[in-house]
Amino acid sequence: MWAEFGLDWVDAARVVVSAIAFYVAVLLLVRFLGQRTLSSLSSFDLAAIIALGAVIGRAILGDTPTLLAGLLGLTTLLALQAITGELRRNRKAATIVNSPAVLLMAGPRLLDENLKRSHIVSSEVYSKLRMAGVRSLEEVACVILEPTGQISVLKRGEKIDPALLVGVVGAELVPEEFVG
Repeated sequence: MWAEFGLDWVDAARVVVSAIAFYVAVLLLVRFLGQRTLSSLSSFDLAAIIALGAVIGRAILGDTPTLLAGLLGLTTLLALQAITGELRRNRKAATIVNSPAVLLMAGPRLLDENLKRSHIVSSEVYSKLRMAGVRSLEEVACVILEPTGQISVLKRGEKIDPALLVGVVGAELVPEEFVG
């Protein structure tokens, strides 16, 4: 039946297996390279992502892409995305799929080891501080790289609820005077 549309069972299986392999590879690479990899893209990053998508799409669909192969590849990728979304609801599975939040600044002090581990440079942190209206490093209670890749800035003033720091790598470095 599918052969009429340019896709036999072997090609269909290849599309599904290729889609799964690339999906898992992208998840692993993003996990390894850090959550900032895809969170805020420069024009150069966007061009690279488009090129990577084209390469992956071509590899999934094969030499002569067909409508049916495209629909099968798309369906497989969306099903994987739905499965991953469900895995995030399970606490143990979420630790595999999601990157943890990471403390980047404790008070006015940059945490160089966490910056390096997260593939963040100090200029990115300073940019986020400016965007948050920070005019002096002394205004900072902490800066956190979120699992989404976004950077959160918490200023001095109100004490930080300890529940907000649960699961944050390096949370113990936030000065006690800021946590209540």
